[in-house]
Amino acid sequence: MFAVRHIALTAHAMDPRFKDANGDLVADAPTDPKQWIDPATLVFAYTPVEDPAVYAKVWEGFVDHLAKTTGKKVQFFPVQSNAAQLEAMRAGRLHVAGFNTGSNPLAVNCAGFVPFTMMASKDNRFGYEMEIITFPGSGIDKIEDIKGKRLAFTSETSNSGYKAPSALLREQFKMEAGKDYTPVFSGKHDNSILGVANKDYPAAAIANSVKVRMEARGVVKPEQTQVIYKSQTFPTTGYGHVYNLKPELAEKVKQAFFSYNWEGTALAAEFNKAEPPQEKFMPITYKQHWQVVRDIDQAMSVSYACK
Repeated sequence: MFAVRHIALTAHAMDPRFKDANGDLVADAPTDPKQWIDPATLVFAYTPVEDPAVYAKVWEGFVDHLAKTTGKKVQFFPVQSNAAQLEAMRAGRLHVAGFNTGSNPLAVNCAGFVPFTMMASKDNRFGYEMEIITFPGSGIDKIEDIKGKRLAFTSETSNSGYKAPSALLREQFKMEAGKDYTPVFSGKHDNSILGVANKDYPAAAIANSVKVRMEARGVVKPEQTQVIYKSQTFPTTGYGHVYNLKPELAEKVKQAFFSYNWEGTALAAEFNKAEPPQEKFMPITYKQHWQVVRDIDQAMSVSYACK
């Protein structure tokens, strides 16, 4: 299991079973070949931010490409929660994955996740913003109007769905959960967005990239929600493999991401709708691209503890 605990964050957050000799903040591949894994079937999971059934179809072409490039059978694993995804990789049942922005540090430190890419536009623009949204006529026109009301978060491991807005409300607006407003957890970004659009929640903290895709699919209409706060840009879902994948296989997994032709695919149809459009996989490093997320975690006193 893993835990998000609100205690002082130590400099050495990595689980003792992992080693980081080169200081890149991610687990090294084991030096002993006996500790490498070379599964007959690679299991791939996309972060559970939206309906898993929709995304099984969206990822179908990529899954086929991954199978062809690696020479392995590949199974799409439709995870229902961040906790299930993290536990599956930690237990060795998940080999390749896209973890959402906020759970990347926990996946890296607790489950041995090695992120190496994320989606970007052809000219290398990437990311999304955290938005706090409400519905027209809610009586909420600014952040301070949330006082005394419910605010929907997604889950405690989410950056835009919990950690960033909690830090913002506490540091900038001096508003504490449970005292100044009532936090409720919806489980997923689409639940929060639909909840506000249908007036079930007066306000919610969400990733605007998810909202854009839902609007493009006609699941919600732009006029059903309004934005009262928009954050700086954060990195989006990080894709990678488990640390102890046989190195030759790990290289083939990387090759599959970087050689994938997006043109005319279901992946392009779904993710090109974002702003900036997501049109390719660009190389990233956890150390550089997730610095802003680790800084928020430190401000929130989040520990990447595993148990």
